[in-house]
Amino acid sequence: MRGAAIALLSASAQLLVAQGLTEGRAGSPVRAVIYEDLQCSDCANFRVMMDRQILPKYGDRVEFVHRDFPLAKHPCARRAAIAARFFAERDAKLGLEYRRHALATIAETNADNFNDRLGEFARSHGIKPADALAALGDPKYEAMVEKDYQDGVARGVVHTPTVFVNGAPFIETFTFEEISKGLDAALAQAK
Repeated sequence: MRGAAIALLSASAQLLVAQGLTEGRAGSPVRAVIYEDLQCSDCANFRVMMDRQILPKYGDRVEFVHRDFPLAKHPCARRAAIAARFFAERDAKLGLEYRRHALATIAETNADNFNDRLGEFARSHGIKPADALAALGDPKYEAMVEKDYQDGVARGVVHTPTVFVNGAPFIETFTFEEISKGLDAALAQAK
């Protein structure tokens, strides 16, 4: 009985953290699932597109779901994804804010200063830096990131960002006009 209760609590915590990785209209019939690497310059460009163009136009009609796909060539990507899960567990908006922060500062962040920068972000949001750093070794967050990664592999993701709009893929470098056509078509089909 105790094992079942622990499993239920673990599943609830995972659901909470997963919910913290969404933007837009929750429960929309149109979903854009975004596989991203938090150390990827193309993902950083897509984040700017999200904030400036996509969310203002589609945020009230489309659910945007963030999934982690840290590429091996980016030494800080997995740690950034784990940190994002840690912050999202505390507050969904903070988890998304950290994702934005990580993508906006990829040029200044490297393997040597990652922990210091993570600690600064935590401190500036009233969280003990030691807690954020300890989260990097937490198997719960690592498992969540790995699950996203494996789900992406199963869907054929190789490059980031890869965005699936109701299943239709947009890969790596695409324009606002291209993804808008996909979102508009999915919204029209959902009516």
